[in-house]
Amino acid sequence: QVQLVESGGGLVQAGGSLTLSCAASGHTFSSYNMGWFRQTPGKEREFVAAIRWSGGITYYTDSAKGRFTISRDNAKNTVYLQMNSLKPEDTAVYYCAADRNHWVVRTIHVEYDYWGQGTQVTVSS
Repeated sequence: QVQLVESGGGLVQAGGSLTLSCAASGHTFSSYNMGWFRQTPGKEREFVAAIRWSGGITYYTDSAKGRFTISRDNAKNTVYLQMNSLKPEDTAVYYCAADRNHWVVRTIHVEYDYWGQGTQVTVSS
């Protein structure tokens, strides 16, 4: 089992940047595919980005392409989400998640096995 703790959220003006971090416990982190999701009240959790266990393959939702970058440091058991050119519609609670499957990078939240507690990102206009 792995425990995930997100950090780095906060309040930022539109056009600004934030970097989210997700620190994982356990020695199996490097074998998990990792994802970032976000959720706003009353809406389903939404895929943002995902990265393969090796770091060689990444996926992004269309709204994140060109603005967000997911990366990981397996030596530090940490996955990151660099967010640039933030927009008010990016406001949400952001969650990182771990997928024990490491063959296919998945984008559906129910397919992930472990979740962090979330970190709030608020983008003001």
